[in-house]
Amino acid sequence: MTKSVDEKDLERHRAKMANRKKAQDAEVAEKTVEKGLLIVHTGTGKGKSTAAFGLALRMIGRGKRVGIVQFVKGAWHTAERDALERFGDQVAWYSMGEGFTWETQDLERDIAAAERAWAKAVELMDDPSFGLVILDELNIALRYDYLPFDEVVATLKARRPDLHVIVTGRNAKPALIEAADLVTDMTLVKHHFAAGVKAQAGIEF
Repeated sequence: MTKSVDEKDLERHRAKMANRKKAQDAEVAEKTVEKGLLIVHTGTGKGKSTAAFGLALRMIGRGKRVGIVQFVKGAWHTAERDALERFGDQVAWYSMGEGFTWETQDLERDIAAAERAWAKAVELMDDPSFGLVILDELNIALRYDYLPFDEVVATLKARRPDLHVIVTGRNAKPALIEAADLVTDMTLVKHHFAAGVKAQAGIEF
């Protein structure tokens, strides 16, 4: 059922939207810089990696190559990898973690895995064929000091000007947040795990 609208309300709405469009168009016209972005997805909420993979699809849709390096994760196979690898050479995916530190219980092993993953990340960032590089759960490796934090941030800041990089994971450190162009803090409001619902295919992996 369609709600009837008074003609005066229609006119007020048209005038309001015209003013809003004028302001929006003026604001958009002011933005003239085009550059590679350093994007950070952090916070306690679900969806940090998922959002990064959504941007990967957008980049692929623009004909660009995407590189993905997974820190920490690796032992757990995800459907996102299966889906994105269907794009062939447009996606290079490297799962180089060995699980969370409470699973490995071996600090030296965790550090070695993080160092291998970071070396691969630097290799991808230096490759001009990639338009986007996703460093999944890098924040976890930095939180546990598996990698030299200052060196990592300096390398991210010195990346080539046209490269977009996404860093995911909880507890992003202040200096990384400061260096980033875009930071999203995903806040946990409610999670099904608390109600006893297990991780499910198509949702968590």
